[in-house]
Amino acid sequence: MNPVIRHITFDCTGDPYDLATFWSAMLGNPLADDDKPGDPEALIVDPSGGPGLLFVRVPEGKTAKNRLHFDLRPTGRTRAQEVVRAIELGARPLADHTRPDGGGWVTLLDPEGNEFCVERGDLD
Repeated sequence: MNPVIRHITFDCTGDPYDLATFWSAMLGNPLADDDKPGDPEALIVDPSGGPGLLFVRVPEGKTAKNRLHFDLRPTGRTRAQEVVRAIELGARPLADHTRPDGGGWVTLLDPEGNEFCVERGDLD
């Protein structure tokens, strides 16, 4: 029998709870009931049974571009609305790769500097 992905883990130098709170708000999934500020790790639970997102404090900082990142497709919002919402939650813009035909994506950085992309939404 093959293994299943239990968690997707993010290393972070700041408070894992803070970074997990950002991603919880972005994705609309809750943090584990026992997580609190200052914990060495924090978990976002996927209510649909998919892998959780685990945030773990590490001593070393990020030194290069992520080898893995999320591509988010907004539902119920346009790409522009989702980008504004992400920035309001604490993301920073990195690059806009929107094409004239409306395709493409916008690359943002989460509060720890991890890249993620916002693609065309279902209202675009």
